[in-house]
Amino acid sequence: MTQAIFANLHCTHTEAQEARYQRERTSGQLQFHRQRLCAAVSGRLAVRLFAGIIGIPDKPVTFGAFGLIGGEKSIVGGQTGSVGKMKAIVQERYGSPDVLQLREVEKPVAGDDDVLVRVRAASVHPDVWHVVSGRPYVLRLMGAGFSRPRQPIPGTDMAGIVESVGKGVIRFRPGNPVFGETIAVHQWINGGAFAEYVSVPQHLLARKPDNITFEQAASVPSSGYIALLNLRDPSRLRPGQTVLINGAGGGVGSLALQLAKAYGAHVTAVDTTRKLGMLRSLGADEVIDYTREDFTRLGIRYDLIFDVPGNHPFSGCRRALKPDGRYVLIGHERFGASGKRVFGIVPRFLMLIFLSRFVKKQLRGPGIPAPTKEEAMAVLRKLLEARKITPIIDSTYPLSEVREAFRHMMEDVTQGKVILIAAAA
Repeated sequence: MTQAIFANLHCTHTEAQEARYQRERTSGQLQFHRQRLCAAVSGRLAVRLFAGIIGIPDKPVTFGAFGLIGGEKSIVGGQTGSVGKMKAIVQERYGSPDVLQLREVEKPVAGDDDVLVRVRAASVHPDVWHVVSGRPYVLRLMGAGFSRPRQPIPGTDMAGIVESVGKGVIRFRPGNPVFGETIAVHQWINGGAFAEYVSVPQHLLARKPDNITFEQAASVPSSGYIALLNLRDPSRLRPGQTVLINGAGGGVGSLALQLAKAYGAHVTAVDTTRKLGMLRSLGADEVIDYTREDFTRLGIRYDLIFDVPGNHPFSGCRRALKPDGRYVLIGHERFGASGKRVFGIVPRFLMLIFLSRFVKKQLRGPGIPAPTKEEAMAVLRKLLEARKITPIIDSTYPLSEVREAFRHMMEDVTQGKVILIAAAA
């Protein structure tokens, strides 16, 4: 099923996309690990870092009514204008969840290629924590804003109902249920989703499947994209292949588990004791309680290790890999527990880039170009419709309790996603 979905996607490429893909194919392993660095810390790091390294000039960024407009293309949809008021969470400075305030602000206006969405649900996830806290500090140089957030309304993943569309929008119309991310680039920036309304570029959205709730739909976009980015080559996950997912109980890990099972892999899921029952219910063939056992020392070898928390050195994980196995690090800062305030885990990704020159098999790329967000959303929608993946919701909070929602997520005891309810049905 999943292989067919990918095949259908890649049969529709334009000539321009094919040319881009050919260029990406020729860049080899270094390109893949650049992508992994850009996806660091739950998949959301530093396109600008590499832009600076390879000499691509950065486009000027200016602050719009409820969006960042960078050069020719909107990072967050919307135009300057006032058509009424709405409630939204506002962040004027970096810090703890206490900096978040519920206020009445101006409602955004959809740009020509944007969709104005009445938000029903929005996801509270680790990437949003990074922008709220402003840590690691390097993210502030990558679009978030140095002394304070450039976009004052947090949130990137949401689901809701189309309120209105711009004149260039042809894929959606008012009344359509949709879900998606609100940001178009791999950056740590606020995306305006923690509000009653948000304007989103149309290519970032997909129709919400009828068989899932708005809360479930809002939990998928970022986590699903990260999982697809690293499990996107069906030929590397054949039936019977062994996959270990470290940190399988989180948002990314639980979707990666279900995707691997959809490909027919034999999946071992690693997490804490209280999450093992949930992992079994999601289809894990084996479970390991990391508080009692160290998977790197059990003498079992896997075809793929999908490492979300990165709590073992690569040398240890390599012991648990088959000679031709593959290691993928996602990276999770554990809400500042690592204590690395300036660069976070970026140095670890740089080290893997260096090591990939010598450990070519186990640090190789997946073999095909990364999906665009539009492509990823199409795949995720079909997987959701086919019930190949089931989003798990831990708890829901109204917008007015956003601080409590963040604190609950940061306790790291959740089983599924924490969701904000922005509007009633």
